[in-house]
Amino acid sequence: MAQASRTNGKGRSRPRTGNGAHDPSDATQARDYNIAAVGRALDLLEALSRIGPAPLAALASEARCTRTAGFRLLRTLEARGFAIQDEARGMWRLGARWGVLGRAAVEQGALAATAMPFLAALGKTSGENAYLRVRDGLEAETIAIFQTDPGLRVYSEVGKRQPLHAGSSRLLLAHAPEAVQTQVLAQRLPRFTPATRTDAAWIAADLQRIRTRGYLLTTDEVVAGAATVAAPVRDASGQVMAVLSVSAPTMRMRPPRPRSLLPIVLDAAAKLSRALGASVPDPVIRAAESARKGGTSATTSHDAMAAAPVLASPGPHSIFR
Repeated sequence: MAQASRTNGKGRSRPRTGNGAHDPSDATQARDYNIAAVGRALDLLEALSRIGPAPLAALASEARCTRTAGFRLLRTLEARGFAIQDEARGMWRLGARWGVLGRAAVEQGALAATAMPFLAALGKTSGENAYLRVRDGLEAETIAIFQTDPGLRVYSEVGKRQPLHAGSSRLLLAHAPEAVQTQVLAQRLPRFTPATRTDAAWIAADLQRIRTRGYLLTTDEVVAGAATVAAPVRDASGQVMAVLSVSAPTMRMRPPRPRSLLPIVLDAAAKLSRALGASVPDPVIRAAESARKGGTSATTSHDAMAAAPVLASPGPHSIFR
């Protein structure tokens, strides 16, 4: 039987396989759809989000484009409300139209959709359920879950909210604005299990320890019999916008297993952060990869991760949720 064919973007026919699937070499055709001008515009916008407000010369250098190209692209974006120029100072900044797109991204579940492949990879590698939580006001909200095995107990569900002081959510509190930390610790904190920490002074000190270490290990704090390994997820500005974690029954998480899982959790969080535009310090990724491949002891890897440079301090969070 003759094979069906289709025309590629260059006018040449490319055969389909007999079962109707595209020839594997079609994967290379994705490059045909890349539009250089769009790519340059996005590079420029990402540069503007990182260093703006900024002059044209700095933005062009950051985006690795010529000043002429950068100027034309910025003028185009300005005409649509996505960029604004302070003509007196010659500074460019993001326009208010991005607020509309940001709200739409939230409503359409942009962060959860972006995170799911990373949660799935983490869940399959660890053999445990993987979770993604964000801070919403004075609470944490679970926005995505990958359940590795339907037989494994799920300790949360999408949309579930919980206080910030206990479990993996405390990592979000550690990177929240100081006003939020003060407000949370001024409240009477609920106790979920005998292991739940409710002493404000201890929690305040632990928030600093979390920022220094760059991860959090907890046991029994929210659900009795559950242990969690958590790592921060950062956005393009370097701010912590979410916490990625794996949780499992303590019978499967006796030491040293939580620390043995830490490198792959940190690795997954770093990869998701990079997908969101963050510049994650290479030592974190190298240490995580080395530990995962057995190149160093777990202790050495964790020390390297703790010694890696800490990114931006608490501040405004991303438009994503």
